[in-house]
Amino acid sequence: MTRRVRRVHEVMTKNPVAVEKTTSLAEVARVMRDADIGDVLVVDGGRLRGILTDRDLVVRAMAENRDPAETTVHAVCSSTPVTVRPDDGVDHALDLMRRNALRRLPVETEDGDLVGVVTLGDLAVEQDPGSALAAISAAEPGS
Repeated sequence: MTRRVRRVHEVMTKNPVAVEKTTSLAEVARVMRDADIGDVLVVDGGRLRGILTDRDLVVRAMAENRDPAETTVHAVCSSTPVTVRPDDGVDHALDLMRRNALRRLPVETEDGDLVGVVTLGDLAVEQDPGSALAAISAAEPGS
């Protein structure tokens, strides 16, 4: 029996939170807190320019004593994000994550429109629903 190839758009988190590259670190920290998320996409005029994670805030900003009110997300974000397309196979996304040691991939159309983010947790739920990571990823925020 042939296994059906699952596509990224079937497992991704839709409507990712994006902030302009000039957003302050203080503001993006509030956005992350209020949305209960650990990453935001960094855009310039609607085009992907990077990704910023809660870990980036700690390692690249706080640990370097950067002023969160004065430092922009563009100054500390990962500026060359690896992306996938909505119709790419889930196995392709897993391979990219593995080869690049990534936990999340922005999803953009061929026209450059951001339509989602696929995370390691999304893929764990898809690939191994009984795993501990899948259970954690599927839990309601704050639970």
